[in-house]
Amino acid sequence: TQGVSSAASDVYKRQALTRKTPTAASAAVVGAEILAASAEVIAARTGLMAQGLTSAKGQDLKELSLMSSEKTEAMSASADAMAASAGAIGQRLGRVAMDESAHALRAAAAVTQARTPAQAAEAQFSYAMGWWSRAAAQAITLNGELLKAQAEALAPIHKTATANAKRLRKTR
Repeated sequence: TQGVSSAASDVYKRQALTRKTPTAASAAVVGAEILAASAEVIAARTGLMAQGLTSAKGQDLKELSLMSSEKTEAMSASADAMAASAGAIGQRLGRVAMDESAHALRAAAAVTQARTPAQAAEAQFSYAMGWWSRAAAQAITLNGELLKAQAEALAPIHKTATANAKRLRKTR
């Protein structure tokens, strides 16, 4: 029964993670929005630079100086988000590896304590079936965690790019 309640708990955790996790489609939409906003910002800033080449009064030094600082801030926030996600995922995977070692140890003990070859085979089969189930669950969980990490890493870049595009639209 402990294995059943543990498996049910894992299912509920995966369902909760799935409800909270961005989808691959939402990540693609965010990526497309970043690309569109970036193209808009690049076009506007290229125009400002060209204008600055033809007239000293036409230079918008404040806007041009933002080009580096905004990118640095957004990329730094993105890197922070990725580092936090990687750390959390790594810790969870470490715990999973330790749990799997305990499963393997119990399975090895069951095989060595078997009184017949059939009992040894049954113990091996039981461990293998459990392992496949746990491995599949971990793959699903990891996939969700990586999508969440991607969304969190893209968020500051998306925020900066779309805010720049919106601000530069107003100045034209």
